[in-house]
This record gives sequence, structure tokens and C-alpha cells, in this order.
Amino acid sequence: MSNEPRILTFGCRLNAFESEVMRGHAHAAGLEDVIIVNTCAVTAEAERQARQAIRRARRENLDAPIIVTGCAAQIDPARYAAMPEVDRVLGNEEKLRAESFLPGANAAVAVDDIMAVRETAPHLVEGFEGRARAFVQIQQGCDHRCTFCIIPYGRGNNRSAPIGTIVDQTRRLVEAGYREIVLTGVDITGYGGDLPGRPRLGQMARRLLALVPELPRLRLTSVDCVEVADDEDLMRLIAEEERLMPHLHLSLQAGDDMILKRMKRRHSRADAIEFCRRVRALRPGIAFGADLIAGFPTETDGMFRRSLDLIEECGLSWLHVFPYSSRAGTPAARMPQIPSAVRKERASQLRTAGDLAAQRFLDKQAGKDAMVLVERDDSGYSEHFAPVRLTEPALEGALVRVRIDRREGLKLIGEPVRRAA
Repeated sequence: MSNEPRILTFGCRLNAFESEVMRGHAHAAGLEDVIIVNTCAVTAEAERQARQAIRRARRENLDAPIIVTGCAAQIDPARYAAMPEVDRVLGNEEKLRAESFLPGANAAVAVDDIMAVRETAPHLVEGFEGRARAFVQIQQGCDHRCTFCIIPYGRGNNRSAPIGTIVDQTRRLVEAGYREIVLTGVDITGYGGDLPGRPRLGQMARRLLALVPELPRLRLTSVDCVEVADDEDLMRLIAEEERLMPHLHLSLQAGDDMILKRMKRRHSRADAIEFCRRVRALRPGIAFGADLIAGFPTETDGMFRRSLDLIEECGLSWLHVFPYSSRAGTPAARMPQIPSAVRKERASQLRTAGDLAAQRFLDKQAGKDAMVLVERDDSGYSEHFAPVRLTEPALEGALVRVRIDRREGLKLIGEPVRRAA
């Protein structure tokens, strides 16, 4: 048996952060052989994979206690408690409490009402196993109610971490050797609305960079384009701050205005296109990623075509594509559904178009220099979040200047020309 807690993480970067919090709590409590499954509920497939992993973990570890937590467990704890392989079920708030892992914390199901939670407690993580980048949680939950999304019912309403807490944790991670910090949460552009003075994401990021000058790279996770567009501090940082990486991942979801309205999104197609044009003018060469959903209820061929066209019109490089997944309890689940085969085919078309867009972006990098954060196996990521393989060995966690030679598939190949501190 392993002498370390084993964490199986599904879903988002926030879950990755929270898995490290739980690793620390389980280790401190002496739960060295525990298996913790941190689930995701964003799609039915994510839940299926988690249940499959739980069953496999039991077959391979007959005597290990298995704790299941995460969004799927928060939303439907009874389903996971009923699995014979599962020993305990913890909610998304309970999993972050050290006392949940102490001897005597034996309740088979410990899942409270996530909507009743009003604060995000600070959680300091000293490091991230096997990662050169580190995540810092800046907020939890979401105040919006997109019609397709079950996540607010797993995460609760928006709760922001105080700026001082974010600065403290970032400083500790930089002192531990991390060269890139990723700000993470459920809805990071909703940051600060619940704090005194209502600081916004841009104000917080500006203060963070000023107070931790030794931080080389700051990266944002998924953002809402209309909330970024009117955040003057953040737009100024995008234009002027080299330590803020030239890479934004946009929560777009669709490119048709009627579908966006039925999704209850806050932006229009024109908003997305204008945002990308404006940001590219401020920061030439910036890379955009995006989330897109294929086959949302009522989506016609013409509506889908507008989502497909958005890839080129916004100049998107990195796509996360999801076939629409009906989630019980959401308004979209009650809308006229698109056949599963059509959803999958449209998702395939989006992925193909996304791969071609990524290839075009990568081809433009040939002959240029990139600063690559080395993660493992002499590979890492550039400022634009482009995957790069080095032709010579480099230390994991190092920032290396690399001359890009060529593209191979969806990865760049380059030779180190100077090693940074």
C-alpha cells in the first residue's frame, strides 16, 4: 500500500487546488492509505468516469478507505453513499475542513447546504505534486444561473478570498520555487462583489503583482468577456503588464445570439468579437482559448454554423469543446433536446476546426523566441500556453528561453538559448 493519501481529481483547476488542500489534511490526520475521489458534475460523462474510477480503486485497493467528494457528491450525495465501494461522502465545503479527516469524523455522509455558506476560508497550499505551476483559489461559487449549468448547486454563491490572503499564499508559493501562479475559481471575473469596497479582479491582480514583485508569471483561468471588458484595471494590465500572461480563456459557450439568450449568457456574439478585437489591439499576439458547447437544446444547423464561424472571427486558438450534457434540475434540461448523435457530430466539427486554428497559431511561432516553463519530460508551456518540447534537457520548474524551430502536430519544438533564474 502507498504511504501517502491518493487523490483522484476530475474536472477543473479549482478541484486540482482543493485536492492539494485535502492531501494536506489527510496527511496531517494520519490517513496515509486513504483514496479520495474529487468528482466533477459539469457533464454526465464526467460523473460516469468518476464512478468508474471509484469501482476500479476498490478492486485494486481492497482495504483502503474511499472518500468521495466534489461537485457530483455535493449535488447527489445519496447516489454516491449508496455505492458499496464508498466509505464516506463529503460535501464541497466539508472537504476543505481539517476536522473532516480527523479520527472520530465517521459520519457516512457529511454534506451541508452549500447555498448557506457565506465565506471562503483561506487555504494555504505549500506545493503541488508534480506541477511547475501552482493554483491560488481567489473565489468560490457563482451568482449567475446559466440554464445549462448545474455547478452553482455544487459550489454555492460567489464568495471571494481577501486580497491579503491571496498575496500571502502567492508569496509562499513563489518562495517555494513556483514560477507561475494561476488564479482559479468558479467565476473569477465575479471576484470581489461580496468583499468590503467591492474590489474587482483587475484591482486584486494589480495589487498582487505589486506586492509580490518576485513572481515571474501570473495567469488567469476562464473569464467572462463582458465582465473583463469593463474592468479598467484588468484591461490596463493586459495592455501593460508583461508578467500577466498573454493568454485568456473565454467562457463563450456559443456563437449564436438566440442560443446565448436561451443559455442565459450575459454577452452577445458581437460582444465576443469586439472584445477579442479590442484586446488584440492592446496586446498584439495574445492567444485566446474558449469553451464551446455543441448541440445545445433548439440549436439548428444555422445556429451551429455561427458557433463554428466564431472560431475564426474571434481568432481562437485553444478550444474546450463539450457536447451538450443534460443536467437534471437545470432549465435547459426541459427544453427540446438535440439527438445525441447530432451533438457528438457537431462537437467533432468544432474540435476539428479548433485543431486547425491551433495549428495556424503554432505555425506562426516558428522562428520566434518563447519563455517556456518546464513541467516534465523536457516539455512545458509558453507564455501563450502553447505546448513546447525542448530539444535539450532542462530542469523541471525552470523558465527557459527557447528558439522555436517548428510545429509537430499540436506541439512546438524548440532549442533552449538562455536559461532564466
